[in-house]
Amino acid sequence: MSPEILKNMVVDALENLKAVDITILNVKKLTSFTDYMVVAGGRSARHVNALVDHVRFIAKQAGQVLIGVEGEDPGDWVLVDFGDVILHVMQSDARQLYELEKLWSGVVEHEMKN
Repeated sequence: MSPEILKNMVVDALENLKAVDITILNVKKLTSFTDYMVVAGGRSARHVNALVDHVRFIAKQAGQVLIGVEGEDPGDWVLVDFGDVILHVMQSDARQLYELEKLWSGVVEHEMKN
């Protein structure tokens, strides 16, 4: 599956469960480990984990290999690694604290989804 198709599949799955402020960071010219980072918000630990579970389910149905998942237990920031696409699902406090979009601002292409 191409990185663009995988990115779109991840974003569609997030939109299906009402993820908050989905942002796509195109980092393919800056890194060798991934092409896209997708950052999305969840309203609670339960919502964050539901978003992650849904993305994993959709990806598995499409035959996409999952490299790893980190942070599911506390549920404030969960990272899902598909290789070409890395997904960060965060509650608002964690998202404001770490400011991933700001960290990459000025050096990557951003695309806000909602």
